[in-house]
Amino acid sequence: KMPYHVSPSFDTIAGYGPNGAIIHYKPKKEDSSLLNIDSLFLLDSGAQYLDGTTDVTRTVHFGNPTQRMKDCFTYVLKGHIALAQAIFPEGTLGSRLDSLARIPLWNAGLDFNHGTGHGVGAYLNVHEGPQSIGFRKRDNEAGFVSGMTTSNEPGYYEEGEFGIRIENICLTVNAETPNNFLGKKYCKFENFTLVPIKTSLVNVDLLDKKEIQYLNDYHSLVREKLSDLMKEYFPESFDYLVKETEPI
Repeated sequence: KMPYHVSPSFDTIAGYGPNGAIIHYKPKKEDSSLLNIDSLFLLDSGAQYLDGTTDVTRTVHFGNPTQRMKDCFTYVLKGHIALAQAIFPEGTLGSRLDSLARIPLWNAGLDFNHGTGHGVGAYLNVHEGPQSIGFRKRDNEAGFVSGMTTSNEPGYYEEGEFGIRIENICLTVNAETPNNFLGKKYCKFENFTLVPIKTSLVNVDLLDKKEIQYLNDYHSLVREKLSDLMKEYFPESFDYLVKETEPI
């Protein structure tokens, strides 16, 4: 048990194959699946610590993914990266930021039917406002300012086949810009979550140079920050960390 750990922050969502396409899937004995090597596995989990709350989703494949799976995963990744790299005026509403994560999916004729981000408390609620990122403008919606947290979790769900979601928790921080129109401050997101993204599911041909650089830089940071912790708490998994954070 790691220091300060208390409990899960919500019921784990673990969906294999068609069950992964059910956004808030809860397994039942009569419809649960056995893990296999033929489809995608979506895992959304989190924990409560005395010094914070986590919520992370990753999608993996234990065999050889189809080209369709890789292409869909990459469109989701492109949306995730677009939001992660966004610079925007302080006070921007999440309903305006939402389309950044959807445009790569829209360009391919795809979409997802849930919000793109929610606030996260610190040893509090895993869904906590007043900020959020979604396609519907909410009454009394709060704009993003430095210090706010949000998830960044675009996805794609192919009914009866598979589900894909990539979720990190981010912190809103001040962004340095060459100009400040009308004296406005600008913000960006900084990743709290440091978990490898499954590069074997990436169609590199669909990424541009900046997106490839982002993914490589992210994995370099994951390895740098987690290596000592993995050696201490999960030494049997250290080689996995190294393998999963290799540049593409």
